[in-house]
Amino acid sequence: MNNIPEKCLSVVIPVYNEEKTICQIVQSVLARPEVGEIIIVNDASKDASWEKLQMFAAVPEVKLVQQEKNCGKGAALIRGFAMATLDYVIVQDADFEYTPEDYPLVLQPLTDGKADVVYGARFMNTPGQVRYFKHEMGNKFLTFLSNVFSDIHLSDMETCYKCFRREVIQNLILTSQRFGIEVEMTAKLARSRKLRIWEVPISYRPRRYNEGKKIGWRDGFAALWHIIRFNCFTSDKKSFVKPWESVLPALINQQM
Repeated sequence: MNNIPEKCLSVVIPVYNEEKTICQIVQSVLARPEVGEIIIVNDASKDASWEKLQMFAAVPEVKLVQQEKNCGKGAALIRGFAMATLDYVIVQDADFEYTPEDYPLVLQPLTDGKADVVYGARFMNTPGQVRYFKHEMGNKFLTFLSNVFSDIHLSDMETCYKCFRREVIQNLILTSQRFGIEVEMTAKLARSRKLRIWEVPISYRPRRYNEGKKIGWRDGFAALWHIIRFNCFTSDKKSFVKPWESVLPALINQQM
């Protein structure tokens, strides 16, 4: 993994009421040599998250964005993706369920020129803390349905660690304001039929609900509708800014 360039990665961190962990996670991300840019979008937190983030206001690699109204994780990610400037872009949650130490694992297929998108999969027989059975089965069920409709075979559609070539994520037309963003990204990436999508195993330490975990059963039911909506009722015109041939011409010519 010694061929991964330094400062090649933009990290987008959506934040909502994460005052207990946000400073530690930002410091962990800043410590990674691959990271050259951190875009933190505070989604109108009601706690002291925004105040705590001011300690990074003078750090050149950090861009702080304040949303005046709480709009959801999807809205925060969409804003952050649009601001990214480096070669690769990854999503980082504002807690310690996912460790930045896994960035090289997720980046490797991209920097090797083998992939355009990489999913860091939590359930590929990696060691770690015992997880909630119902939560994991719910994730696997939604991933199964997503696979049926999208016709790509992922093991973890809902993972936070999705890493993209910047041209790829900025060519997606994303509209989901809440957790449906995970389904929407997957459906539209699969719809391209041109992008090379990889999975790699990552570590995972699940956060308990009393520690601030936010996704719940309502979001699971909403995901069912999003899977059908974005795979069956969304056109290319509503999925992509430009044809992929103009965004990744070298890739498309190579495949032809």
